[in-house]
Amino acid sequence: MRRIFWAFACSLLATLANSEGNLASDATRLTDMEIDSDELAFSINEFEVETGKYYRWSIVHDGREEFQLLAPDLFRNSWINQVMVNDLEVQPFGLYAVEFDDEGRIDIWFVPIRPGNYAFWIDGYRERGLAGTFIMR
Repeated sequence: MRRIFWAFACSLLATLANSEGNLASDATRLTDMEIDSDELAFSINEFEVETGKYYRWSIVHDGREEFQLLAPDLFRNSWINQVMVNDLEVQPFGLYAVEFDDEGRIDIWFVPIRPGNYAFWIDGYRERGLAGTFIMR
């Protein structure tokens, strides 16, 4: 476990060292992704991002049903700077999922570290269409 942590830390430092300027000063805002409970659909289900760039992913839910959005591989292969829920900031050390118990917005600021395709989905609804992909180049 310690070896995996150090490999991740070195990868993160190498990515940040090769970046120009202050990553945390100006995140690229991704198109807001809305979760429609009635249609069981995301307004957008594919995002293309580049490793080493800073992004803000806004997820908006209508609140008609309780949903848990999972993205374990995406979060494991990204540096998560902060998560904001109702204007309250959380600065986690790792992330597995976010959950909506009511309507609202969750913003996740992150830097992709490792290229690949990473799935995200709503727990229990993946096969019904509440799924998407982050393509990290």
